[in-house]
Amino acid sequence: MNATGSLSLEYRSFSLELTEALETADGTIDSRDGFLVRLVDGDGDGTADARSRSAVGYGEATPLPGWTESHADCERALERAQDAIRTDGPSGALEAVDRQVAARHALSLALADLQASREPTPLYRYLGQGPMVGRVPVNATIGDGSPSETATEAQRAVDRGFDCCKLKVGLRSVEEDIERVRRVRETVGSTVELRADANEAWTYEEAESALKAFSDLGLSILEQPLPAGALEGHADLRARSGGVSIALDEGLLEHGVDAICDAEAADVAVLKPMALGGIDVARKVAAWVTEVDITPLVTTTIDGVVARTGAVHLAAAIPDVPACGLATGELLATDLGRDPVLLEKGSAVVPQAKGLGVSDVWDP
Repeated sequence: MNATGSLSLEYRSFSLELTEALETADGTIDSRDGFLVRLVDGDGDGTADARSRSAVGYGEATPLPGWTESHADCERALERAQDAIRTDGPSGALEAVDRQVAARHALSLALADLQASREPTPLYRYLGQGPMVGRVPVNATIGDGSPSETATEAQRAVDRGFDCCKLKVGLRSVEEDIERVRRVRETVGSTVELRADANEAWTYEEAESALKAFSDLGLSILEQPLPAGALEGHADLRARSGGVSIALDEGLLEHGVDAICDAEAADVAVLKPMALGGIDVARKVAAWVTEVDITPLVTTTIDGVVARTGAVHLAAAIPDVPACGLATGELLATDLGRDPVLLEKGSAVVPQAKGLGVSDVWDP
């Protein structure tokens, strides 16, 4: 799709309230504010008949402080893309947003949705050129709470069909977090996979102490225990992890695949297509890390239904993907439209309609 033709780009802003405020290192987040993007390829006279003949692709840019460009920079990038696509086509529009990852994610997702819809094929098959995939495994995310609260929340998730739980750690003392993991393990039993995400919270000594206990408790993955810059520290932890896999999230964005491989710093690479700059970029990174025996794992940044569904398709395009962090829709009190992804028995049911499978999102 390099010809300009009658391809046009539209975008509109949105604000999605969270069910509960989210505390981050960059402040409190009450809502997720961004831009819904629509690409239309077809007759542009605006009539209902013309719209029915047009192919449409949707994308979403939902900037997140500390991960992407600002909301204002994202909007300016989309303005540039809107102009560039008229004169230079998709390649020119992508070049116009190349350094703004949230804007580029929206544009690349809309282009992929549009092309998959025209073929027509589900987006994951367009991305991966692989077999039909009905489901991808997902984990439940368990927030910070007392040991008893954490155990109760994990048991509820297991009762709903999840067989993998990821606990948020790092907001309390290491001893308290170890106790929280211990209580969860005692409550849910040995067959449920447990992971922990420290979000860069610990010193090396704290992470080392946690790893010793987590290994005994059968934790499978510890995500980003140290600050993103501490690549050698993660490599040292990995060398003495006691069988717990070390995952890098923020570290992947800061260092890239080559540096992580050279340092032997990770067993798992956490892929957020919204922060990597697009579903196309994330798919290439997934293939790349797989070649060097690092496991790719897809998560979101608490996004609207368009970006979440794109991440589900990305996960479905990755062979043998482990449980991914895609069950985040319930964190939003409002959304852009109906969610086409059913969560059932610890899996996301992958939409089989053409493209993303998302509809009824443009008109509020």
